[in-house]
Amino acid sequence: MKEQILKLLRANPDNYISGEEICRRFDVSRTAIWKHIKDLQEEGYQIDAVRNKGYRLVSIPDLVTAAEILEGLQTKRMGQHIVHLKVVDSTNVVAAKLADEGEPEGTLVISDQQTGGKGRRGRPWFSPPGTGIWMSLVLRPQLPMAHAPQLTLVAAVAVSQALTEVTGSQAGIKWPNDILFDDRKCCGILTEMNMESEEITSVILGIGINVNQVRSDFPEEIQGIATSLREITGHPIPRASVVQRILEKFETLYDQYVENGSFACIRDQWKKQSITLGRHVSAATSRGIITGVAVDIDEMGALVVETEQGQQKVYSADIQVS
Repeated sequence: MKEQILKLLRANPDNYISGEEICRRFDVSRTAIWKHIKDLQEEGYQIDAVRNKGYRLVSIPDLVTAAEILEGLQTKRMGQHIVHLKVVDSTNVVAAKLADEGEPEGTLVISDQQTGGKGRRGRPWFSPPGTGIWMSLVLRPQLPMAHAPQLTLVAAVAVSQALTEVTGSQAGIKWPNDILFDDRKCCGILTEMNMESEEITSVILGIGINVNQVRSDFPEEIQGIATSLREITGHPIPRASVVQRILEKFETLYDQYVENGSFACIRDQWKKQSITLGRHVSAATSRGIITGVAVDIDEMGALVVETEQGQQKVYSADIQVS
């Protein structure tokens, strides 16, 4: 009911809606209406309440609730079912549990804060309250197990495109899973696969984005290498609109990828947004450090590095780019 009242107020930003009208529309008491209005005000919505006139929505807070994300979201599956939490250890952990319980593809878990956010190789991810986007999607791709890591690359293209549009500045992809502006990290992507009898049952796609932090908000040790959308644009950005743009971009690319069964159909888009190709890299792999110039990415998503010994393919590694 609270969401319905909010939707009604949102649809009439220049008019007061009387309590009588709300009662009539939703068949509830004046007391119930006032309770929902008060709850919305406590969440940060500025609502004028004027005797004999009714209620009017004055301003909307920067929230990543289901109500804010679903308002105007143009997707068929991605984000159509949302689990919003105020504080969580890790959205990936919650999403994996929901996937095991049978939640449909496209289910979105999003939180205002993570206390145990993580990146690749279990590294901690700084996830303070109210400033960033900490979210995970449940995916159920009908793909061979070996293709699952490519979903990180597909997501990187979607996120890079979305953040470029949101900021008006070109975002770049650092292979395999980071989104950077001017060589400073803004976003990390982490995919985790669940299997049964060598078949993919679900893939959890975790995305963490620094949105409205300022430089002093970051721990001192990462201030020189991290950035946020606010730092790029010079002004705060509504987080829900960023989530919407990412979900819409990702659904299009994901469907294209699954339909083709190959990263090849998205490879050219990835290469256009890459800040890795053409640069000297040092890749720490399980078989040692590979150094050389990143010259390409193959159809499986492996990074092709030109070394003194010839071309070598890197499938998984931490890389330094210079």
